[in-house]
Amino acid sequence: MSLVTLLPFIVLIGAMFLMTRSAKKKQQQAVDMRNQMQPGSGVRTIGGMYATVKEVNEDTVLLDAGPGVDLLFAKNSIGAVLTDDEYNRIVHGIEHDLKSDADVVPDDASSLTGTDGSADAAAASGDQPVDLGKKDEEPATKNEAEEKTAAAEADEEPKKTDGDSDAKK
Repeated sequence: MSLVTLLPFIVLIGAMFLMTRSAKKKQQQAVDMRNQMQPGSGVRTIGGMYATVKEVNEDTVLLDAGPGVDLLFAKNSIGAVLTDDEYNRIVHGIEHDLKSDADVVPDDASSLTGTDGSADAAAASGDQPVDLGKKDEEPATKNEAEEKTAAAEADEEPKKTDGDSDAKK
């Protein structure tokens, strides 16, 4: 047999070796992580439940999931051991790493313009505030008002009835 016919088999065996090696490495990291658990550390189970470690045994872990709720889990059911900051952020909503100089999104668009958005600033610059609300035009004279109401009444159609609907009451 020549080297050309053996080359695909060698490549296949090499790829299988690399895949099993990386899987074993990840498995060893998970075992090390679970062995580093101590009482008081926050964890996430493989089912997605967050809890605090109360007691660590050889194969089991006692978790405190809330006031008066203690749960016994197998050690290999712990998906991740969380840092204190990460656990408090997820479970309690407490942010420790807030940056004071971070960009803050404003609640309104007033900070995006050069002015502060107040009516005083608009009056000082000579701009009139724009009112986008719908307004009814008021007629200039009393005769025009009477003509508009008469035209509106003429446009209305008489109401249709079912006949004896009032008699059935």
